[in-house]
Amino acid sequence: MEYLVTMTTEVPDGTAEQAVADVRAREAARSRELAAQGHLLRLWRPPLQPGEWRTLGLFAADGDGQLEEVLASMPLRVWRTDQVTPLAPHPNDPGIAASRP
Repeated sequence: MEYLVTMTTEVPDGTAEQAVADVRAREAARSRELAAQGHLLRLWRPPLQPGEWRTLGLFAADGDGQLEEVLASMPLRVWRTDQVTPLAPHPNDPGIAASRP
């Protein structure tokens, strides 16, 4: 199953820049691992206001429980809230139509 996840990060005031850099580096490494495992399919950066930190992600998981495990494994989750939208195939999806003979 695929999920669209809106990930909003709010770093607590007073957090050292080095701590933020460390978490971001670990997040990037974990994202590469999740992509290699087939869980993280895409990431987008929507238009943002100054100081806003939000990402849209397309994830694949066997169900809600596995998705939660995947999201919980990401280092930025300590400062992040996630809004999850489960996705179902659409019969007019051009990607599906292109894969049919």
